[in-house]
Formats: sequence, structure tokens, C-alpha cells
Amino acid sequence: MQEIKKNRILIASVLKPVDEPRMYSRLGQSLVENGYEVFVAGFPPSSKIDVPSMRLIPHARFSRISWGRVIAPWKILMKAFQVKPSVLIIATHELLPTAIIYRIFTGNKIIYDVQEDYKKNILYTDAFPRLVRPLLAMAVRCIEILTAPFVSQFLLAEKCYEGHLGFGKKKSVVIENKCKLPDDYRRSTLPGNIQLLFTGTLAKSTGVLEAIRLAKILAAADERIRLKIVGHCSLPHELKKIKEEITGHRFITLVGGSEFVPHEIIFIEIAQAHFGIISYPPSTHTSEKMPTKLYEYLAGQLPVILQTNTIWEAFCLPYQACLPIDWMNIDADAILLKMKELTFYPSEVQTAHWVNEEAKLIGCVHTLMEPT
Repeated sequence: MQEIKKNRILIASVLKPVDEPRMYSRLGQSLVENGYEVFVAGFPPSSKIDVPSMRLIPHARFSRISWGRVIAPWKILMKAFQVKPSVLIIATHELLPTAIIYRIFTGNKIIYDVQEDYKKNILYTDAFPRLVRPLLAMAVRCIEILTAPFVSQFLLAEKCYEGHLGFGKKKSVVIENKCKLPDDYRRSTLPGNIQLLFTGTLAKSTGVLEAIRLAKILAAADERIRLKIVGHCSLPHELKKIKEEITGHRFITLVGGSEFVPHEIIFIEIAQAHFGIISYPPSTHTSEKMPTKLYEYLAGQLPVILQTNTIWEAFCLPYQACLPIDWMNIDADAILLKMKELTFYPSEVQTAHWVNEEAKLIGCVHTLMEPT
């Protein structure tokens, strides 16, 4: 029988690539830098990476609704039995049953990294057919509640989850998705055009269509306006809609779409852009969350064109980081004037950086590793 290594950790997801920023750059690299041996399982990487200190375990890509998705958790379970980590970190609810099986057979610790309120995501997005959403959302929440006693620690990616997700209340720690900038990051905007940027998940629920509409309105008033959309869209019908909206508008560029975009590319775009756009349509599942790209834009000192949201504005305004606008009544001339006249980022946004979250992560894992 293979010996269990006390400092070995496996981080696993079903639908995310192995180099997904939270799994790879934040959790994974932070653990490696603190002496742990880390394995990451997920979709194949979105870029060519070679990190000797971290072992990647990619599985074949499949669509959201497919047999590949059904059997993926069991393949990951088999990998877990081969790797024998002393701590298994799962980044999706789909891996809870298989993680519990792993704990029963090995006695090792499980961390559930709660990146989303999956119940709300299922109910309020178009990822699944409308008729099955309530039943599926209820099933996911039941699985989270029933497996909670077997989970050693819950990591919550949002502060608001403390009040919403009661199943992990007594053993949870908030570790937000704050930004870990590349060491060589430097602002390097190009003169001439006004480059707008929309990054991250591309979907109706994340506001990409609102960003396109804003760019069209601003471009009609100023021909220097450009919009670059950089990210991955998992829903074919929504990607089709995005492409239809930008067809014939040469000032709008799409990078990614059906393919995952390496995160280093996103940071290059943040460094070169003049303004980032955050434009989530009002929805129950996003209103209290902090968008990951908001941390990235603020850490990278990219001014943000921001929809009205009291939580996001309160975070941005002390650093003069945002330009809030009324998305129902877009005044192009007023927005363009403010973009030109306002001074942004008189000081660095220290609260947007990953370093403080890293300390909480390492403290949590160290505690779990201690003999009981």
C-alpha cells in the first residue's frame, strides 16, 4: 500500500482547467510556497505551464450536460486513491459524494472550497433548462447539507456566504478571491484610442451584453472607443448571441469565447486597457458578491466603469477607482467627460491583494495537518 504523505494536497474540480486562477495561482502556489506537495485535477490547462513544484492531473474536456461530466467525479476519486493526499480540496459540489467516500476509506481530511452559491446559480442563470432548475438546486443544497458533517473545513470565497450558507457555519473561513498580480505586472496603456475591457466568464448573467451596448453608445459619440472582450463562454447559445452583437462592429474584439483564456493574457490586457467594465444585470445570485475581476482591476490600478451597487462602490470610492453609471440611462457625453477629467488611484489598493487571504489559507491548512 502506498504511503500517505502528510504534506500532500490534491485540489480538484470538474469543469475548471487545472490552471484556473483560484485553484492554481492562489491556493496551489501559496501551498507550494509554504512547503506542501500540491496536485491539481481539472480540465487541461489553458496555457503552456511548467511548474516543477506542482503536479497537474488533467482530464478530458466535456460539455456541461454530458456523460463525461457524470463520470468525471469517479475518475477524480480514483486519482485521489492513487495520489493519497492527506488533504483533499474540492472546488465544486459535484465532488462532495466522492470526497466523502475518499474520507471514509482513508480517514484523511476534506476541504470544500465554496466558490459559488450553487443553489442560486442554478436558479437564476441559464445554465440548465428552466423546468429542472428548482429540483436540481434543491438536490445540490441537500447534498451540501448531508455531507457537511464529513467535511473538515469550508473555505468561503465570499463574505456574504457566511450568512447564506448555514451548512458550514461552525467550521468555515472566508478566503476571498483577491488578486495575485504577476511579478512583472506594469501599467502600459497605449496612446490614441480609448481601450475598454471586459474580462472573465462571458454570459448574460455576467453583463457582457451590457458592456457591448455601452461600447456601442460611447463609440457613436467618440470614434476612439475600443472594446476588448476576454474570457470563456460555456453556453453555446449565449456565445452565439455575443458574436451576433459584435458582428459588423470592428471596434469590438473577442478573445477566447469557446476556449479558456490563460490568466496571464488577462493581466496583459488589464495593464494595457484604459477602463474596465463591470456590468452585472441585477440578480439575486450576484448582488452581494464581490466580482473577482473587481479585485483584479483595482490591484492592477485599472479604472472601472461600474454599475450602481452600494457594496462595490463602497470598496472602490476610497481609492477613486471607479466611475459609477446609470445603465438604464447612459449619457455618453457625460461619461466621456468624466473618463477624461477624473483622477484615479491616488494610492494603491492594498485591500485588493491576495497576501492577506494567503495567511488565512495557510493557517487553516496548518491546523488541519496537526495531529488530533
